[in-house]
Amino acid sequence: QVQLAESGGGKVQPGGSLRLSCTASGFTLGTYAIAWFRQAPGKEREGVSCISSSDGVIDYTDSVKGRFTISRDRVKKTVYLQMNSLRPEDTAVYYCATAEACSTYVYEYDYWGQGTQVTVSS
Repeated sequence: QVQLAESGGGKVQPGGSLRLSCTASGFTLGTYAIAWFRQAPGKEREGVSCISSSDGVIDYTDSVKGRFTISRDRVKKTVYLQMNSLRPEDTAVYYCATAEACSTYVYEYDYWGQGTQVTVSS
């Protein structure tokens, strides 16, 4: 059974950092693309960043470029999202999801984690 589990969310002050983890089970993590999406209250789910099966990286959201970094640890079957210089507008539920290839379209992702809340507030 394919499962994705996010962790690492929490509350942080503006300018702070968090590292989110997405741990996979039931499939070979390295053969699929893994993306991070986020959804703020009242807004649509948006793609943040994606790492392909060959470890190519695509950042989908201009506002996170230079601040967020996606990476993969194949041994630990985990994909990370390092988030630095966090801003209040980064507040959202963050989800990881898997697909055959990176895409900004939610419907192209087959499996999703349950989400982890990130709150940036003073």
